[in-house]
Amino acid sequence: MGKGGFSWKRAFGITKAKSRVSRSIGIPFTKSGRQRKIGKIMTGGGCLVVIIIGGVITLLLTAIAFALIW
Repeated sequence: MGKGGFSWKRAFGITKAKSRVSRSIGIPFTKSGRQRKIGKIMTGGGCLVVIIIGGVITLLLTAIAFALIW
């Protein structure tokens, strides 16, 4: 990563072209961008910890309800 110097990619428009293509197809070109997008898809845009805790609580309440019935 440079420190603000001259960039041949920016001068020839490669950066702008990649950005346009990425936005049009909806898939980021950077590794971190792809990982962030997949993470949002998997969690529905929310925090995975909250979803897991909610699932665990639901399972515990269901197990307790079945234990009381039997």
